[in-house]
Amino acid sequence: MASLSHAYCLTKAEKLDEKKRVIGGLAPWKEALAKQMIADHAGRWISVVELATACAMSRSHFSRAFKSNTGYSPKEWNQLQRISQAKEMLRQSDLSLIHISAECGFCDQSHFCRTFLKLEGINPKAWRRAVRQDKSVPSTIELRR
Repeated sequence: MASLSHAYCLTKAEKLDEKKRVIGGLAPWKEALAKQMIADHAGRWISVVELATACAMSRSHFSRAFKSNTGYSPKEWNQLQRISQAKEMLRQSDLSLIHISAECGFCDQSHFCRTFLKLEGINPKAWRRAVRQDKSVPSTIELRR
């Protein structure tokens, strides 16, 4: 009987944790809209104010709600999207790092390389070489879609 009661308590606690995650978050359509806007503007920086306005929310409330849903701030999500786009370009094209950094909305190649290294743990040129040689390159970026 004790184990049944314990299992019930765990289940109830898990349900409470799920409710806490949803409270204060974005409505599914607002989350989808914000993510789509970020994806559509991957080549340029989109401000939190633009995202919040599209979702009819204040900047601070939108930022908290977005992070509650995704685990990332809007700025972090935007940065991760741009790095994901850059990884696809590195994998599929022979464009130079300068061109890729410009296409992905980074102000210069140095900023792109620093950001890539910080998030992936390897510089873009080495990442490209490893992927093309079919070496396993673990990704540190995991986006919850």
